[in-house]
Amino acid sequence: MNITENLQYLSELVAVAGFEKAASEKVAELFKGCCDYVEVDKFSNVICLKKGTSDKAKKIIITAHIDEIGFLVRSIDEKGFVGIANIGGIDSKILLAQEVIIHGKKDVIGIIGATPPHLMKAEDSNKPVKINDLFVDTGFTGKELKEIVSVGDIVSFKSKFTIMNEQKVSGKSLDNRASVACLLMILENLKNIKHENDIIFVASTQEEASLVGVITASYSLMPDAAIVIDACHGDIPDLSKDYSSTPGKGPEISIGPNLHPKMVNKLFELGKEYSIPFQKMVEAGDTGTEAWATQVSTKGIPTALLSIPIRYMHTEVETLNIEDIKYTARLVAEFAKIGSTELEELISII
Repeated sequence: MNITENLQYLSELVAVAGFEKAASEKVAELFKGCCDYVEVDKFSNVICLKKGTSDKAKKIIITAHIDEIGFLVRSIDEKGFVGIANIGGIDSKILLAQEVIIHGKKDVIGIIGATPPHLMKAEDSNKPVKINDLFVDTGFTGKELKEIVSVGDIVSFKSKFTIMNEQKVSGKSLDNRASVACLLMILENLKNIKHENDIIFVASTQEEASLVGVITASYSLMPDAAIVIDACHGDIPDLSKDYSSTPGKGPEISIGPNLHPKMVNKLFELGKEYSIPFQKMVEAGDTGTEAWATQVSTKGIPTALLSIPIRYMHTEVETLNIEDIKYTARLVAEFAKIGSTELEELISII
Protein backbone atom coordinates (compact mmCIF):
# COMPACT_ATOMS: atom_id res chain seq x y z
CA MET A 1 0.00 0.00 0.00
CA ASN A 2 1.14 3.57 -0.63
CA ILE A 3 1.03 6.20 2.09
CA THR A 4 -2.50 7.41 1.26
CA GLU A 5 -3.81 3.85 1.27
CA ASN A 6 -2.02 3.20 4.57
CA LEU A 7 -3.57 6.33 6.06
CA GLN A 8 -7.07 5.37 4.98
CA TYR A 9 -6.68 1.82 6.26
CA LEU A 10 -5.32 3.04 9.60
CA SER A 11 -7.87 5.84 9.95
CA GLU A 12 -10.78 3.46 9.49
CA LEU A 13 -9.61 1.04 12.20
CA VAL A 14 -11.53 1.25 15.48
CA ALA A 15 -9.21 1.47 18.49
CA VAL A 16 -10.89 3.48 21.25
CA ALA A 17 -8.41 3.85 24.12
CA GLY A 18 -8.41 0.68 26.21
CA PHE A 19 -10.05 -1.37 23.44
CA GLU A 20 -7.28 -1.57 20.83
CA LYS A 21 -6.65 -5.33 20.59
CA ALA A 22 -8.30 -6.01 17.21
CA ALA A 23 -6.70 -2.96 15.62
CA SER A 24 -3.31 -3.80 17.13
CA GLU A 25 -3.35 -7.21 15.50
CA LYS A 26 -4.04 -5.60 12.11
CA VAL A 27 -1.23 -3.09 12.60
CA ALA A 28 1.12 -5.92 13.56
CA GLU A 29 0.38 -7.52 10.18
CA LEU A 30 1.50 -4.30 8.47
CA PHE A 31 4.80 -4.44 10.34
CA LYS A 32 5.54 -8.06 9.49
CA GLY A 33 8.15 -8.39 6.79
CA CYS A 34 9.68 -5.05 7.76
CA CYS A 35 11.25 -6.12 11.04
CA ASP A 36 13.23 -8.94 12.60
CA TYR A 37 10.58 -9.47 15.25
CA VAL A 38 6.96 -8.36 15.76
CA GLU A 39 4.64 -8.99 18.71
CA VAL A 40 1.48 -7.66 20.32
CA ASP A 41 2.14 -7.49 24.06
CA LYS A 42 -0.26 -7.95 26.99
CA PHE A 43 -1.26 -4.29 26.78
CA SER A 44 -1.98 -4.51 23.02
CA ASN A 45 1.12 -2.45 22.22
CA VAL A 46 2.59 -3.48 18.86
CA ILE A 47 6.35 -4.02 19.23
CA CYS A 48 8.55 -4.22 16.13
CA LEU A 49 12.33 -4.77 16.42
CA LYS A 50 14.85 -3.94 13.69
CA LYS A 51 18.19 -5.17 14.95
CA GLY A 52 21.40 -3.18 14.70
CA THR A 53 24.79 -4.41 13.57
CA SER A 54 26.95 -3.33 16.51
CA ASP A 55 27.87 -5.51 19.45
CA LYS A 56 27.61 -2.27 21.45
CA ALA A 57 24.18 -1.44 20.10
CA LYS A 58 21.96 0.91 22.07
CA LYS A 59 18.18 0.61 22.00
CA ILE A 60 16.11 3.42 20.51
CA ILE A 61 12.33 3.23 20.73
CA ILE A 62 10.25 5.18 18.24
CA THR A 63 6.66 5.45 19.44
CA ALA A 64 3.31 6.48 17.99
CA HIS A 65 0.03 5.78 19.74
CA ILE A 66 -2.61 3.75 17.96
CA ASP A 67 -5.63 4.58 20.13
CA GLU A 68 -8.33 7.15 19.49
CA ILE A 69 -10.91 9.12 21.42
CA GLY A 70 -14.40 7.67 21.71
CA PHE A 71 -17.17 6.77 24.14
CA LEU A 72 -18.65 4.05 26.30
CA VAL A 73 -22.35 3.25 26.54
CA ARG A 74 -23.40 4.60 29.94
CA SER A 75 -27.10 3.83 29.86
CA ILE A 76 -29.99 2.63 27.67
CA ASP A 77 -33.49 3.90 28.48
CA GLU A 78 -36.84 2.29 27.65
CA LYS A 79 -37.23 4.39 24.49
CA GLY A 80 -33.82 3.29 23.18
CA PHE A 81 -31.90 6.49 23.85
CA VAL A 82 -28.27 5.75 24.74
CA GLY A 83 -26.30 7.78 27.28
CA ILE A 84 -22.56 8.02 26.63
CA ALA A 85 -19.38 8.71 28.60
CA ASN A 86 -16.33 10.07 26.80
CA ILE A 87 -12.92 8.37 26.65
CA GLY A 88 -10.25 10.98 26.04
CA GLY A 89 -10.61 14.70 25.46
CA ILE A 90 -13.75 15.44 23.46
CA ASP A 91 -15.29 18.88 22.99
CA SER A 92 -19.05 18.48 23.32
CA LYS A 93 -19.61 21.38 20.87
CA ILE A 94 -18.57 19.15 17.94
CA LEU A 95 -20.89 16.29 18.82
CA LEU A 96 -24.40 17.47 18.03
CA ALA A 97 -25.88 15.74 14.97
CA GLN A 98 -22.80 13.56 14.49
CA GLU A 99 -23.02 9.94 13.38
CA VAL A 100 -21.44 7.30 15.59
CA ILE A 101 -21.17 3.52 15.63
CA ILE A 102 -22.06 1.52 18.74
CA HIS A 103 -20.01 -1.68 18.73
CA GLY A 104 -22.31 -4.19 20.40
CA LYS A 105 -23.02 -7.76 19.34
CA LYS A 106 -23.22 -6.14 15.94
CA ASP A 107 -22.49 -2.57 14.85
CA VAL A 108 -25.35 -0.12 15.30
CA ILE A 109 -25.40 3.30 13.64
CA GLY A 110 -26.61 6.16 15.80
CA ILE A 111 -27.07 9.93 15.76
CA ILE A 112 -26.01 12.14 18.67
CA GLY A 113 -28.81 14.46 19.74
CA ALA A 114 -29.83 16.82 22.54
CA THR A 115 -32.78 18.99 23.52
CA PRO A 116 -33.26 21.67 20.79
CA PRO A 117 -32.28 25.21 21.96
CA HIS A 118 -35.78 26.60 21.28
CA LEU A 119 -37.23 24.06 23.73
CA MET A 120 -34.76 24.89 26.49
CA LYS A 121 -35.19 27.41 29.27
CA ALA A 122 -33.88 30.79 28.15
CA GLU A 123 -31.05 30.73 30.69
CA ASP A 124 -29.85 27.33 29.40
CA SER A 125 -30.08 27.87 25.62
CA ASN A 126 -26.69 29.58 25.28
CA LYS A 127 -24.78 27.27 27.60
CA PRO A 128 -22.45 24.58 26.17
CA VAL A 129 -24.07 21.16 26.08
CA LYS A 130 -22.44 18.67 28.43
CA ILE A 131 -21.67 15.17 27.20
CA ASN A 132 -23.80 13.76 30.03
CA ASP A 133 -26.78 15.61 28.55
CA LEU A 134 -26.32 14.12 25.08
CA PHE A 135 -27.87 10.90 23.84
CA VAL A 136 -27.50 8.57 20.88
CA ASP A 137 -30.63 7.77 18.89
CA THR A 138 -30.40 4.46 17.00
CA GLY A 139 -34.00 4.11 15.93
CA PHE A 140 -34.43 0.99 18.08
CA THR A 141 -36.70 0.71 21.11
CA GLY A 142 -35.02 0.05 24.43
CA LYS A 143 -36.09 -3.59 24.39
CA GLU A 144 -34.79 -4.12 20.84
CA LEU A 145 -31.51 -2.32 21.51
CA LYS A 146 -30.71 -4.21 24.71
CA GLU A 147 -30.67 -7.41 22.69
CA ILE A 148 -27.70 -6.01 20.72
CA VAL A 149 -26.03 -3.37 22.92
CA SER A 150 -24.91 -3.44 26.56
CA VAL A 151 -23.70 -0.86 29.02
CA GLY A 152 -19.92 -0.65 28.60
CA ASP A 153 -19.85 -1.22 24.83
CA ILE A 154 -17.56 1.15 22.94
CA VAL A 155 -18.80 3.88 20.62
CA SER A 156 -16.67 5.34 17.82
CA PHE A 157 -17.07 8.18 15.35
CA LYS A 158 -18.52 7.25 11.96
CA SER A 159 -16.38 9.13 9.50
CA LYS A 160 -15.47 9.03 5.82
CA PHE A 161 -11.80 9.26 4.86
CA THR A 162 -11.54 12.02 2.26
CA ILE A 163 -8.74 12.70 -0.21
CA MET A 164 -8.97 16.48 -0.57
CA ASN A 165 -6.18 16.78 -3.15
CA GLU A 166 -2.84 15.11 -3.89
CA GLN A 167 -1.35 16.26 -0.59
CA LYS A 168 -4.20 16.77 1.87
CA VAL A 169 -6.51 14.20 3.43
CA SER A 170 -9.15 14.27 6.13
CA GLY A 171 -10.67 11.67 8.43
CA LYS A 172 -11.01 10.43 11.98
CA SER A 173 -8.13 9.31 14.20
CA LEU A 174 -5.36 10.88 12.12
CA ASP A 175 -4.21 11.81 15.62
CA ASN A 176 -2.33 9.58 15.81
CA ARG A 177 -2.67 7.08 12.93
CA ALA A 178 -0.69 9.57 10.83
CA SER A 179 2.27 8.80 13.08
CA VAL A 180 1.68 5.05 12.81
CA ALA A 181 1.82 5.51 9.03
CA CYS A 182 5.05 7.42 9.65
CA LEU A 183 6.51 4.42 11.51
CA LEU A 184 5.86 2.29 8.43
CA MET A 185 7.58 4.88 6.24
CA ILE A 186 10.60 5.02 8.58
CA LEU A 187 10.87 1.26 8.25
CA GLU A 188 10.76 1.61 4.48
CA ASN A 189 13.52 4.24 4.62
CA LEU A 190 15.67 1.88 6.72
CA LYS A 191 14.87 -1.20 4.64
CA ASN A 192 18.31 -1.69 3.11
CA ILE A 193 20.30 0.33 5.65
CA LYS A 194 22.79 -1.19 8.06
CA HIS A 195 22.45 0.73 11.31
CA GLU A 196 24.41 0.07 14.48
CA ASN A 197 21.67 0.51 17.07
CA ASP A 198 18.59 -1.62 17.71
CA ILE A 199 15.53 0.31 16.55
CA ILE A 200 12.27 -0.67 18.24
CA PHE A 201 9.01 0.65 16.85
CA VAL A 202 6.09 0.83 19.28
CA ALA A 203 2.50 1.42 18.17
CA SER A 204 1.28 2.11 21.69
CA THR A 205 -2.09 2.06 23.43
CA GLN A 206 -4.18 4.20 25.80
CA GLU A 207 -2.36 7.47 25.14
CA GLU A 208 -5.65 9.34 24.97
CA ALA A 209 -6.68 8.02 28.37
CA SER A 210 -3.57 7.83 30.52
CA LEU A 211 -0.28 7.29 28.60
CA VAL A 212 -0.01 3.87 30.22
CA GLY A 213 0.68 1.87 27.04
CA VAL A 214 4.01 3.52 26.42
CA ILE A 215 4.88 3.32 30.12
CA THR A 216 4.46 -0.46 30.18
CA ALA A 217 6.37 -0.77 26.90
CA SER A 218 9.21 1.38 28.24
CA TYR A 219 9.63 -0.77 31.32
CA SER A 220 9.47 -3.94 29.24
CA LEU A 221 11.95 -2.77 26.60
CA MET A 222 14.30 -0.64 28.77
CA PRO A 223 15.46 1.59 25.90
CA ASP A 224 18.40 3.97 25.99
CA ALA A 225 16.59 6.73 24.08
CA ALA A 226 13.10 7.50 22.80
CA ILE A 227 11.66 9.43 19.90
CA VAL A 228 7.95 10.12 20.23
CA ILE A 229 5.93 10.96 17.12
CA ASP A 230 2.54 12.55 17.70
CA ALA A 231 0.20 15.22 16.33
CA CYS A 232 0.17 18.95 16.99
CA HIS A 233 -2.28 21.70 16.15
CA GLY A 234 -2.24 22.82 12.54
CA ASP A 235 -2.77 26.52 11.95
CA ILE A 236 -6.25 27.91 11.37
CA PRO A 237 -7.56 31.51 11.35
CA ASP A 238 -7.23 33.31 14.68
CA LEU A 239 -5.11 30.55 16.26
CA SER A 240 -1.84 31.95 17.57
CA LYS A 241 1.37 30.79 15.90
CA ASP A 242 2.70 30.24 19.42
CA TYR A 243 0.39 27.22 19.67
CA SER A 244 0.21 25.91 16.11
CA SER A 245 2.33 24.95 13.10
CA THR A 246 1.71 25.12 9.37
CA PRO A 247 0.84 21.88 7.53
CA GLY A 248 3.25 21.19 4.69
CA LYS A 249 6.26 22.79 6.36
CA GLY A 250 7.49 19.73 8.21
CA PRO A 251 7.08 18.37 11.73
CA GLU A 252 7.30 20.36 14.91
CA ILE A 253 10.41 19.60 16.93
CA SER A 254 9.67 20.48 20.53
CA ILE A 255 12.01 22.31 22.87
CA GLY A 256 11.55 22.30 26.63
CA PRO A 257 12.24 20.52 29.93
CA ASN A 258 10.43 17.37 28.80
CA LEU A 259 12.88 16.95 25.90
CA HIS A 260 16.59 16.08 25.87
CA PRO A 261 18.55 19.11 24.55
CA LYS A 262 21.30 17.13 22.80
CA MET A 263 18.81 14.91 20.97
CA VAL A 264 16.79 17.95 19.97
CA ASN A 265 19.86 19.75 18.66
CA LYS A 266 20.89 16.65 16.69
CA LEU A 267 17.49 16.62 15.00
CA PHE A 268 17.94 20.28 14.10
CA GLU A 269 21.36 19.49 12.62
CA LEU A 270 20.04 16.56 10.59
CA GLY A 271 17.14 18.60 9.26
CA LYS A 272 19.52 21.29 8.04
CA GLU A 273 22.10 18.81 6.69
CA TYR A 274 19.57 16.86 4.62
CA SER A 275 17.32 19.83 3.74
CA ILE A 276 14.35 18.34 5.58
CA PRO A 277 11.83 21.04 6.59
CA PHE A 278 10.93 21.30 10.27
CA GLN A 279 9.32 23.77 12.64
CA LYS A 280 10.22 24.60 16.23
CA MET A 281 7.78 24.62 19.13
CA VAL A 282 8.48 25.72 22.69
CA GLU A 283 6.90 23.43 25.29
CA ALA A 284 7.56 25.00 28.68
CA GLY A 285 5.89 22.20 30.64
CA ASP A 286 3.86 19.06 30.01
CA THR A 287 3.86 18.31 26.27
CA GLY A 288 0.60 16.37 26.61
CA THR A 289 2.19 13.45 24.74
CA GLU A 290 3.93 10.16 25.40
CA ALA A 291 7.17 12.12 25.73
CA TRP A 292 5.90 13.17 29.16
CA ALA A 293 5.75 9.50 30.17
CA THR A 294 8.85 8.07 28.48
CA GLN A 295 11.13 10.70 29.95
CA VAL A 296 10.48 9.49 33.50
CA SER A 297 10.01 5.76 32.86
CA THR A 298 12.54 3.19 34.11
CA LYS A 299 15.65 5.11 35.21
CA GLY A 300 14.77 7.99 32.91
CA ILE A 301 14.84 7.89 29.11
CA PRO A 302 16.33 10.74 27.04
CA THR A 303 13.43 11.73 24.80
CA ALA A 304 12.70 13.84 21.72
CA LEU A 305 9.29 14.75 20.32
CA LEU A 306 8.30 15.33 16.71
CA SER A 307 4.71 16.27 15.91
CA ILE A 308 2.77 16.23 12.64
CA PRO A 309 0.53 19.32 12.18
CA ILE A 310 -3.14 18.32 12.10
CA ARG A 311 -6.06 20.70 11.84
CA TYR A 312 -9.32 20.16 13.78
CA MET A 313 -7.74 17.70 16.19
CA HIS A 314 -10.07 15.39 18.13
CA THR A 315 -12.83 15.64 15.57
CA GLU A 316 -13.99 13.27 12.85
CA VAL A 317 -12.54 15.57 10.14
CA GLU A 318 -8.90 15.84 11.20
CA THR A 319 -6.91 17.20 8.27
CA LEU A 320 -3.22 16.93 7.37
CA ASN A 321 -0.65 17.32 4.61
CA ILE A 322 0.91 13.98 3.64
CA GLU A 323 4.27 15.67 2.96
CA ASP A 324 4.68 16.21 6.72
CA ILE A 325 4.58 12.45 7.29
CA LYS A 326 7.29 12.00 4.67
CA TYR A 327 9.45 14.75 6.17
CA THR A 328 9.08 13.27 9.65
CA ALA A 329 9.95 9.78 8.44
CA ARG A 330 13.10 11.00 6.65
CA LEU A 331 14.29 12.97 9.68
CA VAL A 332 13.74 10.14 12.17
CA ALA A 333 15.35 7.63 9.80
CA GLU A 334 18.47 9.81 9.64
CA PHE A 335 18.56 9.91 13.44
CA ALA A 336 18.20 6.12 13.56
CA LYS A 337 21.34 5.78 11.43
CA ILE A 338 23.70 7.44 13.91
CA GLY A 339 26.33 5.20 15.48
CA SER A 340 26.21 3.71 18.97
CA THR A 341 29.18 5.81 20.17
CA GLU A 342 27.57 9.05 18.99
CA LEU A 343 24.23 8.08 20.53
CA GLU A 344 25.94 7.32 23.84
CA GLU A 345 27.43 10.80 23.76
CA LEU A 346 24.10 12.37 22.88
CA ILE A 347 22.22 10.76 25.75
CA SER A 348 24.90 11.49 28.34
CA ILE A 349 24.12 13.81 31.23
CA ILE A 350 22.61 17.08 30.02
